[in-house]
Amino acid sequence: MKAKRIVRHPLEQIFRFSAFQIVAIGFVLISSMTDLRAANDFKLAWQKNVLKITGDKLPGGRLEVWWLEAFCRRGSTKRPWNETTIPHTTELLSADENGQWLRLRSKVRPSVEVLQELRVVKEGIEFDFELKNSGEEPVDLEWFEPCIRVDRFTGRNQTNYIEHCFIFTERGLTTLDKLPRNEAALYRGGQVYVPKGINRDDVNPRPISPVTPANGLIGCFSADNQYLLATAWDQTQHLFQGVIVCIHSDPHVGGLQAHETKKLRGKIYLMKNDPAKLLKQYQRDFPNQK
Repeated sequence: MKAKRIVRHPLEQIFRFSAFQIVAIGFVLISSMTDLRAANDFKLAWQKNVLKITGDKLPGGRLEVWWLEAFCRRGSTKRPWNETTIPHTTELLSADENGQWLRLRSKVRPSVEVLQELRVVKEGIEFDFELKNSGEEPVDLEWFEPCIRVDRFTGRNQTNYIEHCFIFTERGLTTLDKLPRNEAALYRGGQVYVPKGINRDDVNPRPISPVTPANGLIGCFSADNQYLLATAWDQTQHLFQGVIVCIHSDPHVGGLQAHETKKLRGKIYLMKNDPAKLLKQYQRDFPNQK
């Protein structure tokens, strides 16, 4: 006699899950919702070359980034700034109505287009860049700079904010006030930290520190020391503590040949004050960096 096939109602199948499976599914759902809320804590807006990052949990309430300050030629260390910078314009292509992503385009003379996608992620903002030279001649575009203003975040001013800023050295995380400084340069003020492999003739024309950074991270602590901000790229020209209460991790391009395209990735980390977690996340995000 042929066995009778039992067809179960879909709801009955659901209730046949074990208690462990139900807990696991619930954990995944809760984690996904938490990640979404974490991303939504920040919002992006861009206007007139200023990127604004806002959020209820962001120390200072608003972070402003000069996006982008300059595109620069080689030989920048000992040359007047106006001879180093390459004329450029930036425009907004599209934006998420909830402030979760932006798409921008910069045009750098004579023939470079820089497409940019910025998006909110858990504990930060990620950037993807595509630089394309559509011309018949090489373009001497060695590096460029986003300038992150950290006065609101640190609660400090130009005279004392380096006490809240840090890089990683052979000793680990070190605040900038604990590092030796150089004052001799074409332009006084600030401090440039040049990684291994970068020509020191091709960096920001401010004082160059005798200290070589251990990786591409530069950051700062919030006024109450509860949070940290840091930034990095997958290719680093130099780290820079600036002269308008700002920090830079300036990306390395290395020039563009005729019809050449290059891609870069970067990130701003906005998270609880946990340097070990920051370093682990950086190494995961940029595995080819130290």
